[in-house]
Amino acid sequence: MFTKVLIANRGEIALRVIRACREMGIRTVAVYSTADKDSLHVKFADEVVCIGPPPGRESYLNIPRIISAAQITNADAIHPGYGFLAENAGFAEICSESGVTFIGPEPGAIRRMGDKSVAKDTMREAGVPVVPGSPGTVDDIADARRIAEEVGYPVIVKASAGGGGKGMRVVREESEIERAFTTAQTEALAAFGDGSLYIEKFIEEPRHVEIQVMSDMHGNHTFLNERECSIQRRHQKLIEESPSPVVDEALRMKMGEAAMAGCRHVNYRGAGTMEFLVDKHRNFYFMEMNTRIQVEHPVTEESLGIDLIKEQIAVAAGERLTLRQGPPRKHAIEVRINAEDPYHEFRPSPGRIATLHFPGGHGVRVDSHIYQGYTVPPNYDSLLAKLITFGETRGSAIAKMRRALDELVIEGVKTTTPFHKMMMEHEVFLSGRFDTQFVDTHNWLDRLPKE
Repeated sequence: MFTKVLIANRGEIALRVIRACREMGIRTVAVYSTADKDSLHVKFADEVVCIGPPPGRESYLNIPRIISAAQITNADAIHPGYGFLAENAGFAEICSESGVTFIGPEPGAIRRMGDKSVAKDTMREAGVPVVPGSPGTVDDIADARRIAEEVGYPVIVKASAGGGGKGMRVVREESEIERAFTTAQTEALAAFGDGSLYIEKFIEEPRHVEIQVMSDMHGNHTFLNERECSIQRRHQKLIEESPSPVVDEALRMKMGEAAMAGCRHVNYRGAGTMEFLVDKHRNFYFMEMNTRIQVEHPVTEESLGIDLIKEQIAVAAGERLTLRQGPPRKHAIEVRINAEDPYHEFRPSPGRIATLHFPGGHGVRVDSHIYQGYTVPPNYDSLLAKLITFGETRGSAIAKMRRALDELVIEGVKTTTPFHKMMMEHEVFLSGRFDTQFVDTHNWLDRLPKE
């Protein structure tokens, strides 16, 4: 087992890893930018190293500085968290070359699954259902027009190296393809330094359902059920739950077996997530794989009563997989509390937290790095906290979430709390019959609590 782990990340995920390491008897190193000098992950780590100014490229994305921090503190492993360098194959290689274990998959698996067009080809080879679309990247607008006609409108243009909704456009008719292609290419180049695109059939009324997988270096693979992630805005998830209201045991096993077939095909190691679209006929199609731990991993943990971060660290250290797939023990729901104003198109709201009170009680979990007096910097993702509730049934988890949201007090910055309060009362959400277009197609703004 490792003796010291450096966490190459910030915020709540850095604190989450520190807690897991402490319970495992592993010392921790926190790296931080000057904007994060007062963050809780800095306060609770055993050692800390400042790696630069606020811009990510000068701190959390600066590989030489992170490797240097690992070397000067004698860390024998690096946990990348999610975002930043978590899916950077070059970083994983440099860790290995520097004698530091990267807590994640092999660089080859990251490369194959990180490029969405290559990932689709790879999953097709493994026998995993994929959405019809271009066999690889699309070279130009003429090629895009031809493929869109073959697949049939509507189609979606996606950045091959992207994520988080960047470089993504839905095209419903031929007259829109040129503008969508050019706009997506420009956006992808700016966001990822790679303007390559691919095209696939746009699935109407889709559910976004993902399968949590875990693999060790001894060839053992398992899946740990599914998460429902359909409530999202601009392809950014807002609410997640497990189990999914649309998935029964038969569909769960089919999706899980498909996910494990994909893992075996790329000789996967560590924690990962296979993301699928499920259409209204309950057909499922591979969309992408995230070769890291997910933001929403707590709903799987609370649904099954497990610790994914500890298992992720253990398999990276060479231990055999201990987790096994089994039926959900609880129903868990997570809402993301972001520093955004839902009354004004989710406008970012950085600033100082004047008052803070987190909810508690049976069936309530809060993962957060903030505290009263903390200043939310404008430089990074706006996530303040993940509020998770769990109970015997979906109804009881929702009831606990309503109560927890009522207890939650964050003053000084605007948050997405009013949106989540509204959702926990919305008849469409309560019915479980929703899709990824909910936020765009339902008039929810008028139903928000009064400011």
